[in-house]
Parts: sequence; C-alpha cells; structure tokens
Amino acid sequence: MTSGPRFPQRALLLLAQAGVSCLLACSARAQTPPPVGDHLDLRFANGIAAVAEEKIITVDDIRREVAPLVPQIQRDSHNEKEFNERLESLQDDVVQNLIDRVLIVKEFYKEKDGETSKKQIPASYVDNQIAEIMITQFDNDRSKFLAYLRGRGKTLREYRKEVEEDIIYGYMRQQQRKSQSIVSPVKVETYYNENKDKFFQEDSVQLRLIQFRREEGETDQSLLTKAHDVLARLNAGETFDALAKEVSQDTRRAKGGDWGWQKRSDLKPELSDPLFKLQKGGVTQPIIMPEGAFLLYVDDRRFAGIQPIDQVRDEIERILVQQMARVSQDHWLERLRRNGYVKHY
Repeated sequence: MTSGPRFPQRALLLLAQAGVSCLLACSARAQTPPPVGDHLDLRFANGIAAVAEEKIITVDDIRREVAPLVPQIQRDSHNEKEFNERLESLQDDVVQNLIDRVLIVKEFYKEKDGETSKKQIPASYVDNQIAEIMITQFDNDRSKFLAYLRGRGKTLREYRKEVEEDIIYGYMRQQQRKSQSIVSPVKVETYYNENKDKFFQEDSVQLRLIQFRREEGETDQSLLTKAHDVLARLNAGETFDALAKEVSQDTRRAKGGDWGWQKRSDLKPELSDPLFKLQKGGVTQPIIMPEGAFLLYVDDRRFAGIQPIDQVRDEIERILVQQMARVSQDHWLERLRRNGYVKHY
C-alpha cells in the first residue's frame, strides 16, 4: 500500500547539504553553479523523506548514500543541467533502494502459516562483519569507530541492527538470483538463432612465441642463426612450449611463450601477416624486427565467422540467467512494494 505524493528531489539542494562544490567541466572551461541555500531542510522541516513500514528514511540517509557518488557524476556530466538531472535521478534511485531494503528485510522475517518466522542471523555473522568494517574503514581503531557512531547519532546496538539488516538484504537478493539459475536448451538455441550477429568472431590464433632480444650491436644474421637452431630442434621432435621455456627472452617464457588467443588486429602486420597464413601446429620462419627475432607458433586456430553454438552455449546461459534474474527480481520487488506500506513526503 502506498500513499502520498512522489518524493520531490532537488539535485542542487541535496548536493549543497552534502557539502560538495559542483565544479563541472563544460567543453574547455569549468562552470560553477550558483550558490544554493538550505532549502532541502526547509522543505523537509522534520528531516523525513519517506516512511517504509515502521522505518523512517531521513534526508541524512539519502545524503550519506549520494555524497560518495557525486564526484563521478561531476566527471560524467558536460554541463550544469546534465549534472542536476543525473543527480536527481540518483537521488530517486537511492530513495527507492532504501525503501526496497526495508521491504526485503521485512520479507525475511515474514509470518508464515500464522506463526512468526524463526529465521535469524547468527550473532557471530554480525560480529565478523563489524570486525571487517573496523579493519577496512577505521584502521582497526575502536575510538575512530565510536566517533563515527557518535557523529551519526547511533548507539552500538542500533549499528549492529543496521549491519544485520545489511546481511539480510544481501542474502535475500542472492537467494532471489539463485532461483533463476536453470536455462533450458530450447531457450539457449532460440537466443542463439535470434542473435547470431553477436557471435561473429574475427580470425584468431592461440599464439605461442619465442623471442631473441637484439643485443647492442647484434646483427640480423646472428639473430637468424639462433632462430634457425630452434627450428632445427623443432623439426627433430622437441615441443615449442618446452623450447620457449628454455631459450625465449619473452616475458611469457615461464608459460611456454603462451599469449593466448590473438586476433589479427591485435598484432603488428609484420607478425600477423605470416602468422595468419598458418594452420594449427604451424610455425613461422624467423621474423626479424628492430627489437629482435621472433618465431610464432599456432597452438590453435579459429577462422572468421559465426561461432558454433557449442562454443558460446555457456556465454548464452549466463546472459539468459542474468535476464531472467532481472525480470524475476523486478516482479518480486513489485509484489513487496504492492503489499508494503510506503509513504513519500
């Protein structure tokens, strides 16, 4: 059940309350918005922005969530108008998220079959989370932590309750995502057939290489001699990766010269032109460049075209799971909002 008008957001007002100066890059010059008074507190004289169930959502709650994100909005905005629009949208999202958080926590404790839910978060979970917060945010300094609580006007018991609700919120969201983890083969095939252009791949090779760095004053002939010695050992039956570990001066020497999958466009033409003429298992003739000599080996090969469905099945399943989870979550939140009490001021 909802009541009251939609919470009116005023970007510059909330920004002023957060104590942030809005300097925006606009073309080649920065623009400073006109000074803003404390109209936010005047508008919400009681400091309340919304009520969800029995939880009061205050202007300070919104400010605390918004303030850390303001610098990124400044960087992303091209002028004052765009900044204000982005900030107002962010504030709308923050208010809705704070409301949803209350409704989700309520769902965790919801009565079932006329009995109050016995679900609870073990105290040790809360203790461990607070200990982690102490380390990461307060340098494990309890006096800093207690000063933070005093600044927020919260007791330790109230803060523990807040941390517990954060844990519940994360758990409930995770459970909702897990409920949408199975995708039928038919859905995978349908998505593939309708989106084949997304699975076009360029020519690519799984590349290994051996490099001989050019020492000061070293000639091309000296480099060629080293490279041809390696080719002779390859022809005698030694493996490329073993030789790379032994003789290569490349940064991937310890991995047998393995550079993974490389597209034609990833490499210089001096390297890509001879490399992409080879089939799987082929090796180039020595390639002499200012920095040294190279031997390139094709561990595997993919030709340009639409990837077969078996190569992209896992990727499609991940995409579909994410889509299904978003839809399911939206429906879930709509139900919670419809059945909960929310009032905007």
